[in-house]
Amino acid sequence: MFGTALRVLVLATLVTGLLYPLLLLGVGQLLLPAQAHGSLVRVDGEVVGSALIGQSWTDAAGDPLRPWFQPRPSAAGYDGGASSGSNLGPENPDLVAAIAQRRAAIAAFEGVDPAQVPPDALTASASGLDPQISPEYARLQAARVADARGLPRSQVLELVQEHVRGRDLGYLGEPTVNVLELNAALAALG
Repeated sequence: MFGTALRVLVLATLVTGLLYPLLLLGVGQLLLPAQAHGSLVRVDGEVVGSALIGQSWTDAAGDPLRPWFQPRPSAAGYDGGASSGSNLGPENPDLVAAIAQRRAAIAAFEGVDPAQVPPDALTASASGLDPQISPEYARLQAARVADARGLPRSQVLELVQEHVRGRDLGYLGEPTVNVLELNAALAALG
């Protein structure tokens, strides 16, 4: 009986621990090579990040850089090893205070009325690493980015529109804009 159990263990280990993962790796490499390698975004041949993970666009002091589109807040500080949300409820005083502070800071940074700041600019995602923002938040930032780069606002708004992704399968989720891909396209303008 021990010999049978040992053979089943070895067989199961080979199939589920070696053969199946190698099969999936091969299928992924063959059918979806970009995704299998992490959906890397390149600028001038150099990897600048992954389209799947948000990142900070700040200077050494942590202040947002004016010529770049900014992501939504991150409870994890954009650290992939610390991916997490804040787990604060909607009536938690710390969350309410953080939202109020973010609303005031973003309104001042963008030069708009605080009521114009969209919700995704105020709240962190569940993972703290979302690479997307809403088209509304991207359009809100377009004037600042255009002014900082000396570009026509219409050109920056057109770039934002080109990077709007619709709902998954046409009905799931909300339209989004990937911040890294948008900033890479912005860098390509010069």
